[in-house]
Amino acid sequence: MVISASTIEEVAARAGVSRSTVSRVVNGSPAVSEVARESVRRAIDDLNYVPNRAARALASRHSQAIALVVPEDTARFFGDPFFAAVVSGIQARLASTDYILNVILATGDPGDKTTGYLRSGSVDGAIIVSHHDNDTFIDRIAGAIPVVYGGRRVRVREEDHVVDSDNVGGGRAATEHLLERGRRRIATITGPPSMRSSLDRLDGFRAVLDDAGLSPVAVEDGDFSEDGGAAAMRRILASGHGVDAVFAASDLMARGALRVLRDAGLAVPDDVAVVGFDDSMIAATTSPALTTIRQPSRGQGERLVEILLEILRGGAPEHATVLPIELVVRAST
Repeated sequence: MVISASTIEEVAARAGVSRSTVSRVVNGSPAVSEVARESVRRAIDDLNYVPNRAARALASRHSQAIALVVPEDTARFFGDPFFAAVVSGIQARLASTDYILNVILATGDPGDKTTGYLRSGSVDGAIIVSHHDNDTFIDRIAGAIPVVYGGRRVRVREEDHVVDSDNVGGGRAATEHLLERGRRRIATITGPPSMRSSLDRLDGFRAVLDDAGLSPVAVEDGDFSEDGGAAAMRRILASGHGVDAVFAASDLMARGALRVLRDAGLAVPDDVAVVGFDDSMIAATTSPALTTIRQPSRGQGERLVEILLEILRGGAPEHATVLPIELVVRAST
């Protein structure tokens, strides 16, 4: 059996009003009497009428869609709990709106395939997270539609709208905690130097050591991945500096470091204390449980949406929003 969709003309006939009146009700116009509005609503319910989103978008020049652009590959996107938390926040905030979310993974410079789609009117705005300094294609997106960035860009621009965590403060808090635990030979495993969050966490780490009259035992790039963290930890141990603490700038890298320390016969925290960053689901499931810096990743997703929606409504939100971090102490220190 084939069920045909009802039309706007059928709704108008059932309600005893014009087609334009039905259109005004569907689009939320106040220029309709309450009697007519109720008649149209009853007709819509009776006929199970579904407004044509594409037609509404064409008439209003709005797509009712926003894009989440992530310049990472699928393995990184699905393997890092940070992204799951951010998307959860975005979806939660969009649930009460008419907007739908398009997720676009764009590794490197995707050329016209991604930028052409985003600039074509298919979305009203975009949220861009996990961007690198060589992701120049995002400038072409920002030149055509409103954009809000999750995290500061390496090349900061005053006109950008950014929602970030206090990455410098997180690096400071992690390092101060290790010093309070009596550690003095401290190394760090960083994220990629092409990302501002990596540089900010490293800046916080270095600032605290400088204040204490100390230098890092080692600074190794772990690429914000578990395997990268493990490889960085091996290089630190191979350097022979006798490290007694490690600040890993993500929980994934910290988990890789813990694995290498265990394989090397080193006890955590007795021999080497470890602090991560994120307070993702990983932190409570490592052995030992991971001391880490909690950043409000889900809250960041929610705030990204709020700012983008405010821009789309013609508002003027703050350009820079910095969310607070918190040290969460567990057994690894």
